[in-house]
Amino acid sequence: MKTLSIGVIGLGMGRNHITDFHKHPQARVIAIADASPERLKEIGDKHNITHRYTDAAEMLRAHKFDIVSIATPNVYHAPLTIAALNAGAHVLCEKPMAMSAREARAMLAAAKKARRRLMINFSYRFTEQSWALKQQVDTGILGDVYFARTLWHRRRGLPGFGGWFGQKALSGGGPLIDLGVHRLDLALWLMGYPKPAYVLGRTYNPIGTRLAKEQNKKFDTEDLAAAFITFENGASLEIEASWAANIKEREMMETRLYGTKAGLVQRNLNEGYEFEAELFLEKNGCQFDMRLHPPVPAVKGACVHFVEAILGNKPHIATGEEGATVMELLDAIYTSAATGKPVRCR
Repeated sequence: MKTLSIGVIGLGMGRNHITDFHKHPQARVIAIADASPERLKEIGDKHNITHRYTDAAEMLRAHKFDIVSIATPNVYHAPLTIAALNAGAHVLCEKPMAMSAREARAMLAAAKKARRRLMINFSYRFTEQSWALKQQVDTGILGDVYFARTLWHRRRGLPGFGGWFGQKALSGGGPLIDLGVHRLDLALWLMGYPKPAYVLGRTYNPIGTRLAKEQNKKFDTEDLAAAFITFENGASLEIEASWAANIKEREMMETRLYGTKAGLVQRNLNEGYEFEAELFLEKNGCQFDMRLHPPVPAVKGACVHFVEAILGNKPHIATGEEGATVMELLDAIYTSAATGKPVRCR
């Protein structure tokens, strides 16, 4: 029975990747890389991983991997993904895929040239409620989806304030590229990834800028972004994301789709990270609300899904192509916000 050899680069989010990969009996993380020796020791000791590197390039030279997982700050996603692909590994890259659509296209080109897979960790597809909704949507229950709204707002939740998240040169953007990317992908996935036409976006940073000044922290991204996206099929999508907004909820996540036959919603419960999903439809002149219960067995996470796809030579979801579409939209939103004008998508 073949066991896939896996390397993980970046042990912030990457520590969760290790745990998730090890849920599959035919997957084994054999090496890890991180700039912090303390993290390497902590995570290496916890998972009994002896091969530890402060230089990711050295790790890629020293081992032959089936999969490399990239979970570093955003600025390193593209170069490390390309290096891992060139070294012969399939790659699972954390979201956002890259700093820009140009980088995303370079990653796709590298995957095609190396004949290796590239998956993006759009983890919010892999909740039980999201999976159940997708199963329903794929039956055609919604009819034609013509409008959607997706959002993730925090009252105050600037991650690692003063660190790389709030520095555009390292992150590529603020809550739009950090939180909004999840809700954007979820909505697009449920809509069938229609082809974008135009984007109108706005960004704001009054709260983050004030807090950074008061605390002498580095911060040059937005703290709230909003956009309106139109698609070539006539549908449209509103997206909102914030790290800091004067709202009641500590954390608010919601995705809604409106179709000609039915609508749906997926939202978080109790301002936390548990979710519910509902469908709203009309049948025989009566209106019905349907609360979805998770499918059985429970949904497997992105890491296990990727392992099974490779072992079984089957397609995987959350592809690099879909990740690149998301990056095209993020670029367009930021460009529209900077220029004050609508942006035509590629």
